[in-house]
Amino acid sequence: MSEVTVRSLATLVGTPVDKLLEQLAEAGMSFSGPDQVVTPTEKMKLLGFLRRSHGRTDAVAADGAPRQITLKRRKMEELTVAAGKGKATVNVEVRQKRTYVKRAEIGSPANDEREEAQRKLAESQARNEAEKVALEDADQKRRDEIARQRAEEEAEAARLRQEAEEAVRKAAEETASTAHEPARRKRESDEDAAPAPRRESISPAIRHDRPSSARPARGARTGGRDGDAAAGRSGRGELHLSDAGSARRGAKKKPMRREVGRGGASSHSFSRPSAPVVREVAIGDMIVVADLANKLALKGGEVVKALFKMGVMATINQSIDHDTAVLVVEELGHTAVRASDNDAESTLIALTGEIQGEAESRPPVVTIMGHVDHGKTSLLDYLRRTKVAKGEAGGITQHIGAYHVETPKGVISFLDTPGHSAFSAMRARGARLTDVIVLVVAADDGVMPQTVEAIQHARAAKVPMVVAINKIDKSDANPDRVRQELLQHEVLAEEFGGDVQMVPISAKQGTGIDDLLDAILLQAEVLELTAVRDARASGVVIESALDKGRGPVATVLVQGGTLKKGDYLVCGTQYGRVRALFDEGGRQVQEATPSIPVVVLGLSGVPDAGDDFVVVEDERLAKDVAQQREAKRRETRLVKQAGNRMEDVLAQMGQTDGQPQQLNLVIKADVQGSVEALRQSLTALSNELITINVITSGVGGITESDANSAATSKATIIGFNVRADASARKVIESNGLDLRYFSIIYDVIDQVKQVASGLLGKEVREEIIGTAEVREVFRSSKFGAVAGSVVVEGMVKRHKPIRVLRDSVVIFEGELESLRRFKDVVDEVRSGMECGIAVRQYNDVQPGDQIECFERIEVARTL
Repeated sequence: MSEVTVRSLATLVGTPVDKLLEQLAEAGMSFSGPDQVVTPTEKMKLLGFLRRSHGRTDAVAADGAPRQITLKRRKMEELTVAAGKGKATVNVEVRQKRTYVKRAEIGSPANDEREEAQRKLAESQARNEAEKVALEDADQKRRDEIARQRAEEEAEAARLRQEAEEAVRKAAEETASTAHEPARRKRESDEDAAPAPRRESISPAIRHDRPSSARPARGARTGGRDGDAAAGRSGRGELHLSDAGSARRGAKKKPMRREVGRGGASSHSFSRPSAPVVREVAIGDMIVVADLANKLALKGGEVVKALFKMGVMATINQSIDHDTAVLVVEELGHTAVRASDNDAESTLIALTGEIQGEAESRPPVVTIMGHVDHGKTSLLDYLRRTKVAKGEAGGITQHIGAYHVETPKGVISFLDTPGHSAFSAMRARGARLTDVIVLVVAADDGVMPQTVEAIQHARAAKVPMVVAINKIDKSDANPDRVRQELLQHEVLAEEFGGDVQMVPISAKQGTGIDDLLDAILLQAEVLELTAVRDARASGVVIESALDKGRGPVATVLVQGGTLKKGDYLVCGTQYGRVRALFDEGGRQVQEATPSIPVVVLGLSGVPDAGDDFVVVEDERLAKDVAQQREAKRRETRLVKQAGNRMEDVLAQMGQTDGQPQQLNLVIKADVQGSVEALRQSLTALSNELITINVITSGVGGITESDANSAATSKATIIGFNVRADASARKVIESNGLDLRYFSIIYDVIDQVKQVASGLLGKEVREEIIGTAEVREVFRSSKFGAVAGSVVVEGMVKRHKPIRVLRDSVVIFEGELESLRRFKDVVDEVRSGMECGIAVRQYNDVQPGDQIECFERIEVARTL
């Protein structure tokens, strides 16, 4: 406590300093000035004097009767305060003093104010003194408790240390006794066999040469034996040893002494931390309760309990916002800081901004756009001299194809985008990363809806167009009609004074292809396309898929720099090192320059189509950026609600009083572009009566995890060119899930649209008749590759369509060319029988493949 002077005491009691000095002098104490310190003893002496003089000075009226009476009351209370780990009870004494004045004296305002001030001051002093005493007692008890615990811990540590030293000493003594026992017995036997006079002559020398104080110590080291005999034997043992033997014995004993010292110095007792650990917890916009518990080094239940006390009902797997997480962290005694999510991103941006070099000319990137079946892929086929269109299901393109073509006019990179409306996002992405758009319009069909959409994408991306009027070889072709229809959409041909080149071509016969290439290269020359070649590569993912043999593969377009084998790159939420690069022909290359598309192997996972990729200097930075992006995506991911099967939704429509129904879907496809197209197309079918949610989607076969997710959310599983494995089929059958296979996107959209719009109609289903497993492959001069197979399920029929599956993924769809059993041509082969199967126009059958026979049937919908 600070020292109390006469001045401060006068201020405290509300009395003038001069009057207080007079009262002190009357009480028998002399003070030289108002700044002199008043001790507690002097204050008590002054208080006693004032009590004795009460009623004799100003408290006495002129007639000698007292004007006021002061009553003092004392009350004992118990106060419970925290002390260490427990609680302590402190006795508190509350003293009160009340002064009663005659009614004649009440009329004086000065007296009333002074009396009231003195009463409040007395109560405040009593309350402060009581609280101070309680706090001092609690603090003293806490210090005593801590001192007691510390003394107990030190005593326990000393006891454990002493026991460890004693155990080590006893072990050392037993080891030494055991080691010396054979030598001692041998010496005793030699001494018994030796002549008696010699023993007598040696013994006195031993007794006189060695100090007497060494004998008990020696006896202690040799097993604790006492007596003269033990001392004599010990002495004789030392005398009979040579110098080398003594050195060896000393060398053997030194490590023993060190071991004893080491055992005595070590302490295995637990030391309690002197102060609680305060952690700095970095929190973003959202954080999962389990992640917050890990950062706090606490159990998840404790964080959930703290949230519950704050009125927040959350489980360990739910996310909480930043403000709630900060309150929880501060409630638990830690410090919350704002997470800097962009550390790695900032480093990445800084590295990409440092790319400098000499810009060189690069090949143009050309995107082929147009309506369905207007000849886009056929145009590329003529340029590449391949037949890609026959390999697509239904004869339509469902993936983005990237190729670079070395023409006599120069190198041109082509992107073939699908024309179906479901692939609008893929076409928009192609327009963003292209330099020139070739709009293919059939001369016999004219401008169609997807043609108009392609024009809009080109204008939004501000990319110049070149119109290829295809199919001029047909009899009903009318190029002028195409020009007139394009004029209605503000696409003005050069013949009409515009700036858009329109070239009539025939992709099937090759007419006008050279003129089209000249138009493309002329447009590229006007654009003056350049890129830095000697720099770290960057670009865009065109397509991605999961190959079971090679892992995640991604088709990327290099937009700047040079992508080399062995580079570290970050691609969206995935990262990795480039293990191999392949061109569109499947040939391995060592590097890819700007405007060249390649297939990349070595990523940690399947990236999303449209993600940017950047080459970084090391794997650590790539991993940090990918993890930060994944954490950000996981924090903002919404929880999907459970719904119903496709058949149940229509049956329940109209029974929910206007509440929309939930139709949940699990989509698995062979490539990422198809997943994205299906997701956007199906969710766009939602209306006021039904909401379509895609719970999960991914690339690859349908796994057990996908089936469990569908069972939890009561979702329909859609397999697009993929199949379910054995474990997934068990889960699907046991839970009665709705599993549907498709190979054409129209069928998927039509079935979902029928349910969403409430139209029953006819449902086209693909029913698998049987499956055959390829055991051996034989070569035939007539049929090519003949698959020696065994029917493992159902039956294989000759006139039904088939699919070839490899690792549960469809790689070919067609029909049987021949079905034989031994040498006989048969119409069907049942389960368990062997047969020879020749697939029409497909010679890449391998052992282990599965040939699936199916048929399409129409089923009437029922409620």
